[in-house]
Amino acid sequence: MNETANPVDIFVIGGGVNGCGIARDAAGRGYSVRLAEMNDLASGTSSKATKLIHGGLRYLEHYEFRLVREALTEREVIWRNAPHLVRPLRFVLPYAKGLRPAWMLRLGLFLYDHLGGRKKLPPTKTLDLTRDAAGVPLKAGFTKGFEYSDCWVDDARFVVMNARDAADRGAIIETRKQVVSARVEKGLWVVLLRDRETGTESEARARLLINAAGPWVDHVIGVLPGHEHPKNVRQVQGSHIVVPKLFEHDRCYIFQNADQRIIFAIPYEDRFTLIGTTDRDYHGDLGAIEISKEEIDYLCAAASEYFKREITSADVVWTYSGVRPLFDDHATAAQEATRDYVLQDQQVDGAPLINIFGGKITTYRRLTEAVLERVEQEIGRRGKPWTANAPLPGGDFAEVTTLVATLRKKWPFLTDETVRRYARCYGTRAERFLRNAQNAADLGKDFGAGLTEAEVNYLIDEEWARSAEDILWRRTKLGLLVKPSVSQELDAHIESRLAHRA
Repeated sequence: MNETANPVDIFVIGGGVNGCGIARDAAGRGYSVRLAEMNDLASGTSSKATKLIHGGLRYLEHYEFRLVREALTEREVIWRNAPHLVRPLRFVLPYAKGLRPAWMLRLGLFLYDHLGGRKKLPPTKTLDLTRDAAGVPLKAGFTKGFEYSDCWVDDARFVVMNARDAADRGAIIETRKQVVSARVEKGLWVVLLRDRETGTESEARARLLINAAGPWVDHVIGVLPGHEHPKNVRQVQGSHIVVPKLFEHDRCYIFQNADQRIIFAIPYEDRFTLIGTTDRDYHGDLGAIEISKEEIDYLCAAASEYFKREITSADVVWTYSGVRPLFDDHATAAQEATRDYVLQDQQVDGAPLINIFGGKITTYRRLTEAVLERVEQEIGRRGKPWTANAPLPGGDFAEVTTLVATLRKKWPFLTDETVRRYARCYGTRAERFLRNAQNAADLGKDFGAGLTEAEVNYLIDEEWARSAEDILWRRTKLGLLVKPSVSQELDAHIESRLAHRA
């Protein structure tokens, strides 16, 4: 067993948006940080959401005004700092007779426009769906609607770029490392880690432990001294389906359902439409979450209530499901459980522990600042808050259109589709693997859909990709476009690359 003799200031458990965000903020303030994720970065909840940076319009019904205000304020901060991964999106809310009355929708949208200091995003407006393009794919009964602003995010890449920035600032980021146990010796945490690929074990020491394990947060608490079978989290499953493109415009729909829930229909990866989400309590194996037939039928039926074209399970080309680890506030229905985050401080045999329950991508940066305030109280202050005006890696540019033009000029042999994808996925970091390429052959093997050997090697070397799934479904979404056989080719290439590097 290898043991790390020198303790770090902070050990973070969990490579989702909260864990990576904390590692980034802490490293940027001068703390020494180590993060362990038992799978791939963003492989849990952080890549299984509806991919929105939003205030949470429906949270107003549950009077979560603080959460909505904080989230609305953060939208433009995150958009400014990650213009390659975040883009503004207009949402069309058709008025449906017999559901929430029009006055309630207007009031909610008025609050939504004014609670969070909106500056660049355009305000709400009323639509005549009989004349507006947004009404074309809808059934004739929907004649009136409202249009408001939120943002879309490439969630998995957003998490990875937080990890990349943390590592660039000195943090140690380790994937496929599972925390087996943790104990306290002489005031320090001693964390036992198991490499899930080799089975080898090692220990790490830290002054402070942060449990940001998402759905596994209670499990982690359960392996700590003096904690058995804790129950702090309500696991709520959310599932999504992807179908071929349902409409031509670039706006998103938010649909009300008779059961008081809502679903979204969002333009996705140019050729598809993303529909979701469901909300139901989950009590199964956290490693085996998958969409049920009932959920697929529910989403198809809910969307078909609005679209002229009936959507069936036969249209579904991909699905994904995740669990939202919500703090258990004992709400009756899953959709009513709070989406706010809760921080819990503890002392275990004299060593500080911070547990994190809940949270949203939209408010992750504010959560990290709240966590760092508690870190300062426990082990002293190092640096000031800094992330509000700090671009994520690749985000040091103003306009995507300008970046696309720059990339197209430097590498004219790339297709327009590939250039746009590079700009959206990598921002200015695309130049790290394009470098001095003079033609397509210089980028090496093409695995399909424009995924080249140069890009794959970059993802292995700098973004912790260790499997075809990491690349095809989290670092990119090219799994929707490439042949199934590409997965085996990528796994073989990754194995060879890692062996050569070792």
